[in-house]
Amino acid sequence: MRYQEFLLEKYNSFNLKDIFECGQCFRWNEEIDNSYTGVFGHNVVNVSKTKKGIFFKGMCEKDIINTVINYFDLERDYNQIKLKLSKIDENMQESIKYGEGIRILNQDLWETIISFIISANNNIPRIKGIIERISKNYGQKILFDNKEYYTFPTAEELKDVTVEDYRNLGLGFRDIRLYETTKMILNKEVDIDKLNSIKDTNTVRDELLKLSGVGPKVADCILLFSTLKRFDVFPIDVWVRRVMNDLYIHKKDEKKVSKKEILSLANNKFGNLEGIAQQYLFYWRRELG
Repeated sequence: MRYQEFLLEKYNSFNLKDIFECGQCFRWNEEIDNSYTGVFGHNVVNVSKTKKGIFFKGMCEKDIINTVINYFDLERDYNQIKLKLSKIDENMQESIKYGEGIRILNQDLWETIISFIISANNNIPRIKGIIERISKNYGQKILFDNKEYYTFPTAEELKDVTVEDYRNLGLGFRDIRLYETTKMILNKEVDIDKLNSIKDTNTVRDELLKLSGVGPKVADCILLFSTLKRFDVFPIDVWVRRVMNDLYIHKKDEKKVSKKEILSLANNKFGNLEGIAQQYLFYWRRELG
């Protein structure tokens, strides 16, 4: 673990707010200077936009360049993705224009599973608070810039945590779900190490749905936002239902729009890029209200 720096001079589709505020991650926080500091894996990194490029600095377990390239998915050509999606219709053009700097992060699968179980029927400040308390109590401390940060604990580090312990951290009804899911993963009832090698997205989803607290929406978020990196999913929440109804379905009562209807439309319209299309639409609609 050592302090390192990296300047990314040539880049596209990289806007700090778009990446960190689009709903995909919970451990990045904005600083007074508009930079963002986050913890992922055994790394604490601060990211800022300068006249010379995107500047990364922090404490990293391995080489910061490869760490950043992998985590921020920098080898993927988002310009090509945006070009393809922009040809679909004006709605996609507008949403891409608004969130042009979005990149889907390669987040640790285990952490993403637990984070999105916590996210169910919850708001972002509360989700962040719960994850921070779990990390502070059971993760490993990293010192960076005269501050203490904590890694997200592994399943092994949570093996002795009780339902009551989780409850004391403010998890509410999710306490039993975290407890049960941790046990299932430790016992290999769901072997998350093998999920990346399964090509069929529906098969992977079925495995995730075995976990306590993982329903269809949470499963799709895990598929999209983790290292599983499946763009052929379309997580549906209240904002996504609203934007899909407003733009394409046009029912008077949006609550009567079925998930099946939305999924069919999304698949026909956006194909195997529906997950990224969802992020542009979701971010655009939520930010504009």
